[in-house]
Amino acid sequence: MDNLTFRYSVLLVEGLSVSPQYSYVAFFSLLTVYIFIMASNLWILLNIMVDKDLHQPMYTIYSNLPLRDVIGTTVTVPRLLRDVLTNPSERYITYVECALQAFFVHLNGTTCHTILMIMAFDRYVAICNPLRYTTIMSNKMVIKLSAGAWISMSVMVGIMISLSVRLSHCRSVIQNHFCDNASLFKLSCESTVINNIYGLTFTISVIVVSMGSISLTYLRIAIVCLSSKNKRNKKAITTCSTHLIVYTIMLVSGFVAVFLHRFSDYFENRRIASIVFTIVPPGLNPLIYGLQVKEIRQKLFRFCK
Repeated sequence: MDNLTFRYSVLLVEGLSVSPQYSYVAFFSLLTVYIFIMASNLWILLNIMVDKDLHQPMYTIYSNLPLRDVIGTTVTVPRLLRDVLTNPSERYITYVECALQAFFVHLNGTTCHTILMIMAFDRYVAICNPLRYTTIMSNKMVIKLSAGAWISMSVMVGIMISLSVRLSHCRSVIQNHFCDNASLFKLSCESTVINNIYGLTFTISVIVVSMGSISLTYLRIAIVCLSSKNKRNKKAITTCSTHLIVYTIMLVSGFVAVFLHRFSDYFENRRIASIVFTIVPPGLNPLIYGLQVKEIRQKLFRFCK
């Protein structure tokens, strides 16, 4: 079978290895997390859209993050919930659906870097060059930066997925709990050298650029805040610290999942890392970012009373 090259229209997703007695526990646990992620992120998006006090560059840029979390979680978790309650031999997905899911999975994983880079730049301008903030971070600039974050990654991810889709394949099993680029090109018996080179180069480039940019930006912010007697600037250190914590969690879980794809011996570890990347950052972002916004925090407290 493996010596033949053709194209399957339906694939089998291995999914999570959950014993039958724990399947409902896993289902309701994931469902609870999914509901929280969707409700919290959509609530923040709605507040930013409706509240005129939040129609500012900082909040407009930040709205990209909950939008990304909603898209990324919706692409993976509902199918994961279905597969948990489905017999492992019946977890089918069409090839087209698999390719689309892989595209959005990687778009979700890469845009978080570009969005956080823009957010860091916004804070840099606000703290280090406050007199020119309104001039630099105009509505036009915010739209350009936000569009650039999504379009640039869409093009790069589109090329990566296209390189995998062009391959014929002789296998029909996705060795993961969702479709991604590595799972797609592993279906093929052809040479995947180009796919590996492009995928690793793209991933490493995104990580290196985002790490370098965010590190330098926040280092500059820290220097300005520590050398200033302005209490507002010193308070910004706390905000930036929490941003870096979320970024680190996202970076480590995402990189581990990609890295372990190249080593079959760490199959279960990769699945755990992928799940962490799928649900932890989207769950933490509303708490860390949203609750730091005074207007959103006050509305939440009024809503809970």
